[in-house]
Amino acid sequence: MSHRLVKKVLNQQLHLPQHEQDIHLEPEEDDEENDDHSANRSSINPFDLLNDDHDSDPAEEEQYQGEDLTSTNETVVRYDNKEESSLKKDATSKSKKKKKKKNKDSSVANKGGDEKELDFILENLSLDVNSSNEQNISMKAKAANAKDKNKSVKQNAISVLQVDPKYLNAENELKRIFGSKVVKSFESSSSSNNQASSSRQIRGVRRGHYNLRKTVLVTPAGHWPRWDGSFSMEFLETKNGYNYFKYVHSSSYSQAQGAFEASKAINDLNALASVLLYHPYHLDSLLTMAEYFKVVGEQQMSADAIAKCLYALECAWHPMFTPLQGNCQLKFGHDTNKPMFTALFTHMKNLDRRGCHRSALEVCKLLLSLDSDDPMGAIFCIDYFALRAEEYAWLEKFSEEYKSDNSIWLFPNISFSLAICRFYLEREAASTDASVDSEKSSSSDLMKQALMLHPSVIKKLVDKVPLKDRIWTDILKHAFFRSDQTGIQSQDHLISIYVERNYLIWRLPDLQRLLSDTALQVVKTVENNQSEVKDWACVRKEAFSSEKNEYGHLLVSDFSDSVTSIPQENLQHFIGGPRMMREGGPIQDENQFANLQGNGHAPRPVTNRNALAVLFESMLPWVTYEDGGPEPEPEPEHDGDNQHNDHQEQENQ
Repeated sequence: MSHRLVKKVLNQQLHLPQHEQDIHLEPEEDDEENDDHSANRSSINPFDLLNDDHDSDPAEEEQYQGEDLTSTNETVVRYDNKEESSLKKDATSKSKKKKKKKNKDSSVANKGGDEKELDFILENLSLDVNSSNEQNISMKAKAANAKDKNKSVKQNAISVLQVDPKYLNAENELKRIFGSKVVKSFESSSSSNNQASSSRQIRGVRRGHYNLRKTVLVTPAGHWPRWDGSFSMEFLETKNGYNYFKYVHSSSYSQAQGAFEASKAINDLNALASVLLYHPYHLDSLLTMAEYFKVVGEQQMSADAIAKCLYALECAWHPMFTPLQGNCQLKFGHDTNKPMFTALFTHMKNLDRRGCHRSALEVCKLLLSLDSDDPMGAIFCIDYFALRAEEYAWLEKFSEEYKSDNSIWLFPNISFSLAICRFYLEREAASTDASVDSEKSSSSDLMKQALMLHPSVIKKLVDKVPLKDRIWTDILKHAFFRSDQTGIQSQDHLISIYVERNYLIWRLPDLQRLLSDTALQVVKTVENNQSEVKDWACVRKEAFSSEKNEYGHLLVSDFSDSVTSIPQENLQHFIGGPRMMREGGPIQDENQFANLQGNGHAPRPVTNRNALAVLFESMLPWVTYEDGGPEPEPEPEHDGDNQHNDHQEQENQ
């Protein structure tokens, strides 16, 4: 074979098409096609065309030249056919590659376009998000501002008379005063006494076990009856940020009220007690019995009756009635609301007698917040409880914020109590080296203003406390303090209430010294400056302008610590009926009803027994009654003395 032919074949093999080189540049995509193409290419060995017979004869070369040319042509044709097939395959792969490339380019272009479009959308979205964020931020800022505004308004609207429920429990305050060990030992001793008494129980006389509703104002005793739901509370309206309510009686309660009014009209305490036997939570009956127990010296039973009354009142509260927050009004003008005020006022005094002054302060705040007209005169004793509870800062705040003016400092109790508050706050600041608010008046200035406005207080305090030092004699010799009357009925009445309520505070030597020193300063001022005396007289007439006693409905005795006791024998004619006398009067021994007949049932129907005796008996935790019972036997008619004596003998037997 000639060298030219070999070179031609080699050149054809060496100069591969450009598309094959492109195919080799992407082995990952066309691995299968490249393998086929390389297999076809490797099947043709160009060196097979070369022979090692270069040293052969020329004749033989000529002899075989034709054959070689023929074979070479066949080989070349065969190779060309293979090349054409490979070219076709390469063209097909190239077209596929072009299509793939086009698709890839289009996908890249589409991807780029999509990315651009996506970026554009995201840009718009980011703008929207930013704008929405800005809107949200602005809305949140507005909401926060509105919230802060509402919060500030709400804080301003929050009454200074808000009640702290944790201080309403007298037992907690007793533990703070005397220690939990002392209180627990006392409770254990009393419970042991109850257990000793209950050891005499007989079978079948225990009360049924049930859980009483937990309340805030009082803690119900375990032997109290269940709340019967005989009255409820209804919502009236919302006005000036206050919710107005009133109590509503059921038909059964109205019947009990009618029976109470009938027994009250004839002064029959026995009939009144019978109302409580069938209606244990009748409010007016409980309040009347509490007053009766108080005057006969049964202070604990009186307090229990008041606590039971408050328990029933709280059980009937409306869900919207939140009096501890100071935003509810329960107007005294509604007759059904009046027992709430009476019970709270009596409960407040009971807490004060037990020495629980902080609890009494919280109850007084509640009482004052229920009706802005203050029908019970709670404002004339709230300062006393604040001083006894050492709430000096709160009392100053109360005088500044209550009713948004300073008019209450004109009352004698507030004017003197503010001076005492300032005195103790100054002492506290001096002991702790704290700075004193220079904008506020000093205790001596406040005391001077109080004495200039209410000079008759000195005379009443000297008599009530009493103040026996010689200096008080010298002070009372002056004409300005000589009289115990100012000539204004309202002012004189309020001064009497103040002295009756607060005289115990003035037994402290420090306060007596403050009062005497300030009184001497007032004497000098009166002697040297008559115009100032006239000015204070004008203020006095302006503050108490009415000629009538505007506070005549408030009794001085209601603000007194002393309890008037009446011997029980003097109350027998109120208990009613000779039957009461025949049964020996009220119960004398709590165990006389323990030995009951009929497996724990009452030996006689309740209606045929003394109501007060049964009422006392019902307060014992181990006594219970059936709903029914035998009908009472009719009593024989008393035609004469003989029949009366026979009947008396039968009863004695």
